[in-house]
Amino acid sequence: MNRPVSRRSTSATARLAIAIALSVGLAACASSDEEAAYVERPPENIYAEAQDTLESGSYRTAAQLFDEVERQHPYSEWSTRSQIMAGFARYENRDYDEAIETLDRFIQLHPGHPNVDYAYYLKALSYYEQIVDVDRDQAMTQRAMDALEDLINRFPESEYARDAELKYDLTLDQLAGKEMTVGRYYLEQGHYNGAIGRFRTVIEDYDTTTHVPEALHRLVEAFLALGLREQARVSASVLGYNYPGSDWYIDSYALLVDEGVRPPDERGFVERTLDAIF
Repeated sequence: MNRPVSRRSTSATARLAIAIALSVGLAACASSDEEAAYVERPPENIYAEAQDTLESGSYRTAAQLFDEVERQHPYSEWSTRSQIMAGFARYENRDYDEAIETLDRFIQLHPGHPNVDYAYYLKALSYYEQIVDVDRDQAMTQRAMDALEDLINRFPESEYARDAELKYDLTLDQLAGKEMTVGRYYLEQGHYNGAIGRFRTVIEDYDTTTHVPEALHRLVEAFLALGLREQARVSASVLGYNYPGSDWYIDSYALLVDEGVRPPDERGFVERTLDAIF
């Protein structure tokens, strides 16, 4: 005997069928909308819209429009322009990883382009803008320094080279600052050999930075703590020779006097002892 189908079951089945029909209809509409949204347009028109969008501050949308130029007209002159502009838009939007990826692609595809130096510059800036304070990991600082150095070496006459050189010096100072932070910590903890290694790194590898006078003074402190009085005196003499009026030399001089070490009194002392100590 056939069992009757309940009204409830029939109603639920009907609702399910209606829901499925609606979802299929909506999917078809969405598909139709997507197809309708793709309309091939002249590259200059898309580029102009992207440029206007960029100037309005809608950087993410602008980047997508520049990408659209390349997608629709990959072999046009507008496509090449759009690639680097998409990188710029992403840089302006602080989407640095995406900007670097876009700019790397432009560099690989167009190594001889007249504006490729600008692509290198934007790439370096994308790293530079992510530099953090010296208490944190400095991997991004190193990447920024490498990218800036790459630009300077490849395009020494570029209009961006001078700014790259200034930023390169700042990255050096940042990395030296990290070494000083670690060195000071070791010094405070009584790990004098570790501290000496860090301060020597600053003096030898970052000798053009603002941290060198302090590094020399900290060497005086560390050497005295280890009882290495002559090494302390040599460090003070190097400090006095190169930075005679600095507060760090005044502090080192006073420290030597307090410890009963004869302070350096002749400039030639540095030249005779540097090789032996450093």
